[in-house]
Amino acid sequence: MSRSVPGVGPDDVGHTAYARVRAGQVNAVQAALEDHTGRLDWPREQIEHYRTARLRALLSHARERSLFHARRLRELDPSTATVADLASLPMMTKQDAQDEWDSIVTTRDLDRERAERILAEQQWFSYTPSDEQVFSSGGSSGVRGVYVWDWQFYVSAACLAWRIQTREERRAPVRSPSRLAVLAAGIPPHASTPLFDVPTAPGMETVVIPAGAPFDEIVAAVAAARPTHLVGYASVIGRLARAALAGDLQVRPVRVSTNSEPLLDEDRHAIDEAWSATIHNLWGSTEIGVQAVGCGHGEGLHVCEDEVVLERVDDSGTPVAADAPAARTLATGLANRTFPFIRYDLGDQVTLLPGTCPCGSAFVRVADIGGRRDDDFRYGTKTVPASTFRYVLGADPRVSEYQVRQTVDGAEIFAVGDPDVPRLSSAVAAALRRQGLSDPQVRIEVVDHLQRHQASGKLQRFIALR
Repeated sequence: MSRSVPGVGPDDVGHTAYARVRAGQVNAVQAALEDHTGRLDWPREQIEHYRTARLRALLSHARERSLFHARRLRELDPSTATVADLASLPMMTKQDAQDEWDSIVTTRDLDRERAERILAEQQWFSYTPSDEQVFSSGGSSGVRGVYVWDWQFYVSAACLAWRIQTREERRAPVRSPSRLAVLAAGIPPHASTPLFDVPTAPGMETVVIPAGAPFDEIVAAVAAARPTHLVGYASVIGRLARAALAGDLQVRPVRVSTNSEPLLDEDRHAIDEAWSATIHNLWGSTEIGVQAVGCGHGEGLHVCEDEVVLERVDDSGTPVAADAPAARTLATGLANRTFPFIRYDLGDQVTLLPGTCPCGSAFVRVADIGGRRDDDFRYGTKTVPASTFRYVLGADPRVSEYQVRQTVDGAEIFAVGDPDVPRLSSAVAAALRRQGLSDPQVRIEVVDHLQRHQASGKLQRFIALR
């Protein structure tokens, strides 16, 4: 049974219709978890054989149904392709994905214009007549993206997110009744809520708590939920652990899953000290789904090699040796047939870990992702998380990219696109007031482009006062 905290989520007919379809999708996840959990015990040979078969199926589908990928794959024979052959293809960037949307999508009844209309009109998460969901995100790069998840891709992503926990709970069942608190976006158009609001044990109740709410409201909602399990943004759960250590939160979760942000040592240590809970750190993206998950037994994260191909490459896109530094990581998602991402630049840097994991899984491991970390803004005693800005700016279809600079009493925002500046300024100011700023001053300037780091070309999206 799933519920939301008061004030989150509609109580209209649209929500009821969504809940009916979602119930079927969650049932599909729970049915598929049996297969996915069994894969964790596969030997290397079986993992690689399955991955190759899935890759060939994806490449064949993409070449036949997507004009964008047909051009990229014209020199590659999908029927004999291997992971090594991907190196012959050009990289796919976030800008490619958004500029070429209509030539990438493989279904005839969906294009960018219709996707934007779905985002604008839906009062809650919704499905297309073909059972697809459309999401929007500002992402860690600041470039607004629109994404479509088909039914099977969602089932795959949810299974990848939860299968390690499912395995561990079969080995050592947790107390009943179990309750899951989901600290995610909480509202459309972000994919985190549908992905993580999934009961994984019989009779488990779930509650969604908006991670962007004022922190005292989050603490109160978590206390009321009395969760046995926590899942959510790493920085928020770390802050909850510190509240527990200070005596401000009386809960005892036995299992914690962190996602969406790098899990810093300070947050990991706080979680361990507060609850001694098993931590499952997750690395994912709206484009690919779930890329790697920590098992709680050994270091790092197990790459979901059955559903994603990761390539560590140099600046030119050429793969590098396992023990060599890499400039970027490219991902090929094997489950999304409606909007394929092939050799997609994730923007994160990963390091492979040697040796065998104590949990016994043969899936390769990468170190916890450092990648990019948005800086929270601090105004005196008030802390405003970067997600406060992301939820407003990243969901505006008229903003393609943005950068936020903290000021003494608010923020200066540079936006690429054609936003309604007064409306957007008011929305950002209202979000800041909810975080405790009494009279926030917000200035938005529309620009043609944003200044990036001269050497790396990367964008520092949130710039705090020092």
